[in-house]
Amino acid sequence: MTPNGHAALEEELKRRQSEERPRIIAAIAEARSHGDLSENAEYHAAKEAQSHNEGRIAELEGMLALAEVIDLTKLKGDTITFGATVKLVDEDTDEERTYQIVGDAEADVKSGKVSISSPIARALVGKKTGDQVEVSTPGGGKSYEILDVRFG
Repeated sequence: MTPNGHAALEEELKRRQSEERPRIIAAIAEARSHGDLSENAEYHAAKEAQSHNEGRIAELEGMLALAEVIDLTKLKGDTITFGATVKLVDEDTDEERTYQIVGDAEADVKSGKVSISSPIARALVGKKTGDQVEVSTPGGGKSYEILDVRFG
C-alpha cells in the first residue's frame, strides 16, 4: 500500500470512530425515545447504519493492521512494479492514459489508480518503456504501448 492510501484509510477510520459512531448512537437514542421499537422505522434505520459503520470500522482496522506501506520515493528503475506511474497509449484509438499501480484498498480508476491485482496492472508488471502489452478486458482485448514509467 502507498503512504497516501494508508493515510486515507486511517482518516476514514478516525472519521467513522469519532464522528459517525457518536452521530449514530445519538440517532438510536432519539429513535428510542419515540416509544414502540417494533414499528419504529427511524430506530431500525439507525441500527442498520450502526451495523454498517461498525463493520466498516472492523474492516479498516484489519486492513491497517495487515498493511505493508511501501515508500515510493525509494523505488526507481525502468521496470514496472507496484507504485509505478505508467503512461500508456491505446494502439487502436491513440488515446493516452496514465495509471498508478496501487494496493487493492486504494484503487480508484477514475483518479488513475489501478489495483495491483487488476488485469491491466498484471499485464504491465515487469514491462518497460516501449513495450507493447495486451490486456484482456470484458469488452475484448486492448493493445497498449508503454510511453513512460516513473516512481514517486
